[in-house]
Amino acid sequence: MIPQETYSVASNPVYHDDGPLHVLFAGESQTRPVHAVGPKIYDYYLLHYVEEGKGTFRTEQRTYELGQGSCFLIHPGQLVSYASDAGEPWRYRWTAFSGREAQGLLVNAGFDPLHPVLFTDGDTMIPGSIERMQEAFYTKQESADLASLGYLYLIFSEAQNILSSHSRLTGTESQVQRTVKQMIHYMSAQYAHPVSIEQMCDSLGYNRAYLSRIFKKETGCSPVTYLLKLRIDKSRQLLRERPELSIEQVAASVGLTDALYFSRQFKRLCGQSPTAYRAVVTAPDLVASARPDSQRGS
Repeated sequence: MIPQETYSVASNPVYHDDGPLHVLFAGESQTRPVHAVGPKIYDYYLLHYVEEGKGTFRTEQRTYELGQGSCFLIHPGQLVSYASDAGEPWRYRWTAFSGREAQGLLVNAGFDPLHPVLFTDGDTMIPGSIERMQEAFYTKQESADLASLGYLYLIFSEAQNILSSHSRLTGTESQVQRTVKQMIHYMSAQYAHPVSIEQMCDSLGYNRAYLSRIFKKETGCSPVTYLLKLRIDKSRQLLRERPELSIEQVAASVGLTDALYFSRQFKRLCGQSPTAYRAVVTAPDLVASARPDSQRGS
């Protein structure tokens, strides 16, 4: 028997225009068969935990078949889609978050855009933490903001324990994975500076050919491409949130001192110039019309 479709979501009563870490909303849903979302891009992080059922999650790099106990994390600026199974549609909980510290925390936990899936054995605090976020938001008290951050840190902690344990079980491969994680962490921390891949290799104590080879094998792209995409993703955030900055200032803020090169690469990866992108995402009528759908995680 196919379960009846349900949907509920609660927003954080406190809004932060710009901050280190902020939970936006939390919700839960029993989806209908073949319920599909996307392909689409989000401008915040969106974590789903599958409580029951099965479904498919697709990123730009891979397709994942996920069931009970699985988590999938959507990163800002990543084109994704996901759909429930026809016979066993999934029931999941989700939470959305953003902030300057989010990416670093996720990298430390073991998540990155090219490794967005986590598998648990079902004995986990993740769904309970999301449920308590939602309950806290329903109270509409400002203290719910702090409570939601506490639950989010618990989720990060659980993810780190699971992913690091998996890494240890892979034996000799774990050293390669740790090195790649160090590379991602280095780029996430240094992207705003005009650093080079050579400087990163020197900092980590390996030659460039070796690091490029293992990084490409683990992530599917070169360190140069990863760093450029990271910078462009960060520039999109600045274009949305800091309208007073010039294109040259945005470029410099993400470590690209040549504004013309920045504009060319932005258009290549995003399909439009930085100026055109800013005009669309900051248009008041478009922002207002988009707001009712911004909370939908299912």
